Amino acid sequence: MPSLKEVKSRIASVSSTQQITKAMKMVAAAKLRKAQNHIIQMRPYSKKLSDILFNVSTGGDVDMVNPYAEDRPVKRVLLVAITSDKGLCGPFNSNVIKTTNQLIDHEFSEVRDADNLIIMPIGKRALEYYRRRKARLIGDYAKLFVDLSFEQARIAAEHAMNEFLEEKFDRVILVYNEFKNVATQVLRAEQLLPMIPSDDQQQQEVVAADYIYEPSKTEILEDLIPKSIKLKFYTALLESHASEHGARMTAMDKATENAGELLRDLRLTYNRTRQAAITKEILEIVAGAEALSGN
Repeated sequence: MPSLKEVKSRIASVSSTQQITKAMKMVAAAKLRKAQNHIIQMRPYSKKLSDILFNVSTGGDVDMVNPYAEDRPVKRVLLVAITSDKGLCGPFNSNVIKTTNQLIDHEFSEVRDADNLIIMPIGKRALEYYRRRKARLIGDYAKLFVDLSFEQARIAAEHAMNEFLEEKFDRVILVYNEFKNVATQVLRAEQLLPMIPSDDQQQQEVVAADYIYEPSKTEILEDLIPKSIKLKFYTALLESHASEHGARMTAMDKATENAGELLRDLRLTYNRTRQAAITKEILEIVAGAEALSGN
């Protein structure tokens, strides 16, 4: 049985840890509220822009070739792994890395064997993981979440887009966590390039919308298509950012509960140890008294 000093020391240590996890939960909740507002406001705009682009580009009267939709044989692949900068957020980062590795080992194994698979890590966790494994990396965008903005996301998106246009990559895949609610994040592996209709768009018919084009339909598409790709990239970052804070809030809440349960067990052990020590002292006193009375 541990000594009273050892148990008391552990109780103090767990109490200190519980205070830290409780504080981290409150910080994550405050950051989550802001990140959640950003993604909730972005989703309708992103979906509406995507639907307009789909309706306009599939209208049948556009005399242009979309270079971002060119479907080539898959010989070179870029995987964009979006993680966080910090840990203590449960399986948030490990799920992204696990899904990325599954794509590498199964869907793109031949590309990997030909040494034509590149990873663009976003977030320090992805950078550190793939750097330790000496994977082929591209870009320096691991610190995007330090000051997340569309301007920062645009630079990273344009890098991937230009590499695709120059045929350095035939596929660009985003791997990230989509925010559902505080306790739920859904892993997504979405194709950024070449452009393909979303699942909802594939099931719906083209809407014969009466658009007025100025200056022309072709010029509008030439400007709208790249913006749509950049916006999709930025939306994925916002989804991951909100998911990170939700995952950390959930993890810290669970850690606080576990610390509380551990404290209850330690206090029970402390009381039992203390009672055993008192009982032992009483027995020693009684035994000593009987020995004296016998003499």
